[in-house]
Amino acid sequence: MRKNNINVLICGVGGQGILLASEILSEVLIKAGYDVKKSEIHGMSQRGGSVESHVRAGKKVYSPLIKKGEADFILSFESIEGLRYLEYLSQKGKLIRNTQKIIPLTVTIGGAKYPENPEKIAKDNGIDTVSINAIKIAKDLGSDKAVNIILLGVLAQYLGINKNIWTKVIVDWMKVKKLPPKIMEINKKAFERGFNS
Repeated sequence: MRKNNINVLICGVGGQGILLASEILSEVLIKAGYDVKKSEIHGMSQRGGSVESHVRAGKKVYSPLIKKGEADFILSFESIEGLRYLEYLSQKGKLIRNTQKIIPLTVTIGGAKYPENPEKIAKDNGIDTVSINAIKIAKDLGSDKAVNIILLGVLAQYLGINKNIWTKVIVDWMKVKKLPPKIMEINKKAFERGFNS
């Protein structure tokens, strides 16, 4: 177990599995011996709007919300969503981002412009960034719904929690959801692909 608290801000748009990812992450942290608090802000998730979830873990955690400048990780499920929350990232924090672009309604109707190079924006701001094309990997595996498990696999590389705990939590979750064996196998592979990326 790490000695310090772990603060992870997960963000993206509705329908990407953000809330499920925060549930899995929370359960992994609990099984690893942490006290865990979680908070979710749904926004207009039904319409593809922004969704964020704060997950905090430590010896004892009192608040579920991450203060600005204290997130160890931002796990961004959409290419630019992580940029909205950079003020939450600590100086030594890491942005893990899916390169998938989901164009918001405000851009579609001409009310806003989608940033051209989100990774460059992050790096120009001195942000330690890991980018992964999780949607392509998920589609190659046979299910675009595996993006969240791939991104959890990437995050798992940095948390120092026994990989067997992650695997058990993910498998147990799939059993509770009564997923067919094919989907269970895809999710297992998805975690491995993220973890080894």
